[in-house]
Amino acid sequence: MPDRDKGPRKVTSFDVARVAGVSRAAVSRAFTPDASVSPKTREKVFEAAKELGYRVNYLARSLTNKRSDLVGVVAAGLDNPFRTLQIENLARVLIARNFRPILLPTSQEADTSTVIGQLLHYAVSGVIVTSDAPPTEICEQCAAEGVPIVLINKGNDIPFVDRIISDDRMAGHLAASHLIESGARKLAVMAAPAISYTARRRSEAFLARCKQLGVEAQMLQVRINDYRSGYDAAADLAASGIDGLFCANDYMACGVVDRVMRGRSRDDAPPLSIIGHDDIPQASWTAYDLTTIRQPCDIQAEQTVDLLMSRIAESDLTARVEFTPVTLIKRRTA
Repeated sequence: MPDRDKGPRKVTSFDVARVAGVSRAAVSRAFTPDASVSPKTREKVFEAAKELGYRVNYLARSLTNKRSDLVGVVAAGLDNPFRTLQIENLARVLIARNFRPILLPTSQEADTSTVIGQLLHYAVSGVIVTSDAPPTEICEQCAAEGVPIVLINKGNDIPFVDRIISDDRMAGHLAASHLIESGARKLAVMAAPAISYTARRRSEAFLARCKQLGVEAQMLQVRINDYRSGYDAAADLAASGIDGLFCANDYMACGVVDRVMRGRSRDDAPPLSIIGHDDIPQASWTAYDLTTIRQPCDIQAEQTVDLLMSRIAESDLTARVEFTPVTLIKRRTA
């Protein structure tokens, strides 16, 4: 009698090869993207695999190949809708390029190097970092082990580490110019520049453009670029006389709009013009109808994976920086 405690025997690639009438090497090639195998052989292998219920064990394959198809995506601030959108687009592009994303959530307080160190145990093909940039030491360790890292919207200039950066200078200029053209004469930018590279760059560009155009502008610093910070900071806007505001991201701008519009009719004109950044889905909601600077996650994801794949192919390339274009999206708030 069969030993029921052991359960059904696991189907292997040898079983698939036997049913398909091909070699085990042909089975391996059939499941390897871009491998040399005839369409007829691949079809026979896939049919046999479906009949037997066979699935490729990619982790086991990575032990043999010394490198898996896994790519680690390190991210913090998952409460921000933009981060969710960013990760979704990265995952889509990675899967389309025959990689398998692993998400490792972290936080502003966490040590990013610890998270990346954990990824190295899985023989990942690369790491994409959307949270705080990792220390130089962990990047050098990854380079030594042949594991590429691509940083998104981070300022650190590290050898052999590529970066994708949203065009924050253009964003600041677009926001300042549009507010001034709309009639605002006392402007401000709301951001947490101490903890965010992008917030700092956007703020500096905005203030520089205002100065260039001869219009008064000031910085309104908050602790974090989130909804609550925007909502709380907006309490003093009415008394300040500010009539044009640029928020470092839409998440914070939504908090400002909710506080400013509290107790007003939805159809009332807001007492000041407000521009956000990112063009998250909520920005187009009727409740906000937020004028914003679009940071296209789809383009950004393609740029990121392009850099990652070229770095995998040539690990000793000089560190590169590419900029993601931005666009002003006009809505009701400005």
